[in-house]
Amino acid sequence: MLKTWIKRGIPLSLALAWTALAQDTAPLKLTLKDAVGLALKQNPQVILANLQVSQSEQDRRLARAGLLPQANGSVSEAVNRINIHAAIGISFPGLPTHAGPFDVFQAGVSVNAPVFDLTLWHSYRSSKMGIETSRAQETSAREESVMLVVSQYLGCQRAVADVSAAQSRVQLAQAIYDQSADLQKNGVGTGIDTLRGNVQLQNEKQRLIMAQTQLETSLNGLARLLNVDPHRSLEIADQASFSDTPAVPLDQTLEKAYSTRPELHALRSEEERAALAERTAADQRMPKVNFSGFWAQQGLTPDTIIPVYQYQGSIIFPIFTGGRIQADRAKAGLAIRQLQQQETELRNRIALEVKNAIAQVESARNEVTVANAGIQLANEEVTQARDRFQAGVANNLEVITAQDELARASDNQIGALYRYNQARASLAYAIGQMEAMYAK
Repeated sequence: MLKTWIKRGIPLSLALAWTALAQDTAPLKLTLKDAVGLALKQNPQVILANLQVSQSEQDRRLARAGLLPQANGSVSEAVNRINIHAAIGISFPGLPTHAGPFDVFQAGVSVNAPVFDLTLWHSYRSSKMGIETSRAQETSAREESVMLVVSQYLGCQRAVADVSAAQSRVQLAQAIYDQSADLQKNGVGTGIDTLRGNVQLQNEKQRLIMAQTQLETSLNGLARLLNVDPHRSLEIADQASFSDTPAVPLDQTLEKAYSTRPELHALRSEEERAALAERTAADQRMPKVNFSGFWAQQGLTPDTIIPVYQYQGSIIFPIFTGGRIQADRAKAGLAIRQLQQQETELRNRIALEVKNAIAQVESARNEVTVANAGIQLANEEVTQARDRFQAGVANNLEVITAQDELARASDNQIGALYRYNQARASLAYAIGQMEAMYAK
């Protein structure tokens, strides 16, 4: 096709661009690991968290700059005219009333350097702690993003399984209907059996339509989380599977959650910053030592330029602040108490999440075992019912009933498998291991 376009005179660049566009609109087939990796690259919340870390880095650089000497260069030329009488506040006989106009040229460097200022040092330390807080918040955003993507992907897997099961039920219903129609045609079956089989077939087709719609909406939700081009469709590459996991000791899991959950890291970093803010407020009573200086070449004409300079050291200490320092210390102390209460509440919530996740994993594992046995028994029931109907021992009411039982058993199996995989994801999130488990 590309050669045809070139022969017709279409430029090669346009042909390649059209081909690339066609490739971009092709369905994007993703495994669970691919979906998680894509989310960590282009999910808006993760991107915002990364930008927050970069902003904290710049805040640290600004705080560090306050500790370092600052130097500025200047070049100026001014035209001055001075009222001498107004400048000295009195007039003398013979003293001219003014001087000038005259030019003054100046070029030099000014320096300002803090020698001793604990508040600036504490501000720099606080900015470094802010980086740790931002990194913990970034990790938290990544964990939440992975959790959302994994949950949505598992939902898509469930929807795919529902569609596959619905298609199998439609095929079974079609076979039962054809069997009923053949028996009626041969004078063995009845019209009510054929009608009953047709009704069941239409019901199964309706369930298939609903399952296909649910799959489409689940894939659209996944595309939204992954920030994929709306014009590009998604496909699921991984099939739902059961992977048995050993029992998890609660004590070990809980301690691991306390040591790895990024929310706790961020909160502890905020507590350290609040404690430093309280110390900073107290250190405002300490004197501040500063050095400043100026050196320049100054003169009325280039021939009269001479060096001029001024060096100054100063000590500043508070005498009366109107209660500002006490208020700053009290405010920092209240912030520490608030953060401590938040940490206690967060630890309790993490413990609850871990306990619930472990219980859900154990329950879902047992559900899968029971559901697998149920689907096997339901298949045997359908086979025996069809054999009895074919032999004329019973009507197809037994077959329809067995088919309904098979559909229920299939739904139970799909739901149990989904809940088990979702419970595993919830446990990984509860102990802060979502990215470690699903992205590597």
